[in-house]
Amino acid sequence: MGSSEPAAARWFMSSIVPSLLAGDFARLGESLETVEALGVSAVHIDVVDGHFRPGISVGQPVVKSICKATRLKVDVHLLVERPERYIEDFAKAGADSLAFHLEATQNVTLAIDSARSQGIKVGLAVDVATPVGACFEVLEDLDFVLLEIGAGAMLPRSLHRVAVLAKERETRGLNFAIAAEGHIGTGEAKKLFPAGTDILVVGPAIFDKKEGGEALCVLARTLSGKSTAAGQEMGPQVH
Repeated sequence: MGSSEPAAARWFMSSIVPSLLAGDFARLGESLETVEALGVSAVHIDVVDGHFRPGISVGQPVVKSICKATRLKVDVHLLVERPERYIEDFAKAGADSLAFHLEATQNVTLAIDSARSQGIKVGLAVDVATPVGACFEVLEDLDFVLLEIGAGAMLPRSLHRVAVLAKERETRGLNFAIAAEGHIGTGEAKKLFPAGTDILVVGPAIFDKKEGGEALCVLARTLSGKSTAAGQEMGPQVH
């Protein structure tokens, strides 16, 4: 969809979405409980095939099991080669939104159409080394753009990339959300949101029991408008 509705009519809100696999991989159930206890409305799952990116994470069966085990919206990030081959499978597994990489497909329009036909929110992920302008041609067809900002630390140019994308959205009157994924703590969050980011996909920090992790959870609760005292915490909407 990605429409030309004015900014005031956007379907999304500023939010934080925990990346489930950043928790204890051997205890996904417990990690899911941790996420749900925050009061969130969505959880993020990275699917890695060992080809597009090193390492292998989870496939459709695990995603399907997670979808059955939670009421949260499930956001899937496909870090796989030729993602158009798997979009329908993950949609049927229960994904509510799905992002695939611009760099991983030779036919971005086909991949977008495939996701759109499944009735889910469609996102395009952009690697840190890819010029942000590479996605401009298809912005009208997207619900969100997922910018990677660096795994070990947020790359300095990340804020500029977010600002460029936000400016393009404003100039063209589009209605897609800007999401950022990578090394994100409270310090990064306080820079990314003002730059134009709407959604932060947060990894290990959300499961960190130390002060930094708790600070990020507090920020998440604040964004959701829910009371910490009542034991309620955050409400992201990528969907």
